[in-house]
Amino acid sequence: MYAFSATVEIIKGNPYVLIPQIILHQIFIDAQKSKGPIPVKGTVNEKQYQQTLVKYSGDWRLYINMKMLKDSPRRIGETIRVVIEIDQSDRTIVPHPLFVQALEENEEAQEVFNRLSPSRQKEIVRYISNLKTEESIVRNVARAIRFLLGKERFVGRGKPE
Repeated sequence: MYAFSATVEIIKGNPYVLIPQIILHQIFIDAQKSKGPIPVKGTVNEKQYQQTLVKYSGDWRLYINMKMLKDSPRRIGETIRVVIEIDQSDRTIVPHPLFVQALEENEEAQEVFNRLSPSRQKEIVRYISNLKTEESIVRNVARAIRFLLGKERFVGRGKPE
């Protein structure tokens, strides 16, 4: 576990902090990698978080969302206290059974879904899995299938790539 203070910065509307190089080096050793997203957890101003450390525009960034720091987009320039460590927990998201069934019933949609990047697949699965009501799940599973068939936008995306 590593602790440091950092100033909240912003890039393209997303608040973040930079990880000090000495800590970043240790995180790479702990994660046994220095490429691709690195799952981390810790605290921001003593509030627990689970996040992914990512490299963007040449720098490794810990993006600070509103769950981590209330009203984070308005707190640019503020110094915060960060504790960070590798998160070894299983982050697998199980697709909702209705989505699985809908894909099984529509071969074309299943083929398109299988061709999507793993991150895009995860985005769709996570969105549906986090819905609260059965009504919204049913509605959004249907929207996801129409998206996969190129008939409508879904989770802010145009046609699948």
